[in-house]
Amino acid sequence: MCNLIYLIIMENMNLFELNNLTEKEARKENPQKLAFVGDAVYSLYVRNKIVLNNNCKTNELHKLTSEIVKAGGQSGFVENILNVLTEQELEVYKRARNYKTSNVAKNAKVTDYKRATGLEALIGYLYLYGNLERINQIFKMMKD
Repeated sequence: MCNLIYLIIMENMNLFELNNLTEKEARKENPQKLAFVGDAVYSLYVRNKIVLNNNCKTNELHKLTSEIVKAGGQSGFVENILNVLTEQELEVYKRARNYKTSNVAKNAKVTDYKRATGLEALIGYLYLYGNLERINQIFKMMKD
């Protein structure tokens, strides 16, 4: 079944074409799916910034990236953005943070994992409905 889905996706894929959801559709998505997408977007953003701002070997790039994208690193950034989120964004964050799951990242506290999942879901939600400008605003706030 998964191989069939893979083939259908690959045959119909245009690398830079994005079929966005509406904001309402994105908000209704399963929080775990939003976090799945948000994790990839967050990781790509961090990798891009690290590559462009560091002249080191890939092993060192990986270490730098891992410190930022791990649950503890993401959880720490959440405090910088919570007070500026819209009502809808805060709802998405909280729904994902509070989602019951048996998964916890290794070497992560449960609270850090849940906050990181909320952040990833927020990024995934914004990405899926094409609000890249807001994602950039949030990334800038996280580093302040």
